[in-house]
Amino acid sequence: MELKVTGKNIEITNSLRSYLDKKMLKLARHLPTIGEAKVEIIEAKTKSPAQRVTVQVTIKSKGNLIRTEETGANVETAIDNASNILERRIERFKGKFSKKGRDSVRELKQETPPPGPITKGSGFIPEIVRVKRFPIKAMSLNEASDQMELFKP
Repeated sequence: MELKVTGKNIEITNSLRSYLDKKMLKLARHLPTIGEAKVEIIEAKTKSPAQRVTVQVTIKSKGNLIRTEETGANVETAIDNASNILERRIERFKGKFSKKGRDSVRELKQETPPPGPITKGSGFIPEIVRVKRFPIKAMSLNEASDQMELFKP
């Protein structure tokens, strides 16, 4: 995993970089396909001490982006908050793709035709006999919605 760290109005020290490495390696255990992680740390001169430091993390994993932005009183708190949110998003991301195949097979097995003739209001869905698959360059609606959900705050 390639880690890019940038800072605005703050100096990135070796101790801060090692703390970030530790947190990002923990995320890499949950999702081993992480290719690149960009971390941007911004220190602002605000009146509220709870919102002094903002940490933005963007993770690229096989064409998918997972992003979060968190604020905190100091750098460590903001990094901890961001890594906790990223862990939850990664688990949700992995769960969606692992459940998709299993649930659709279960649904197909549970559907049985009604004993009578098929009418318009019977609610029977015909059995799928053949499925054709071919590569498509455009993004489907489900993929687009998955990508949009990964960016939810």
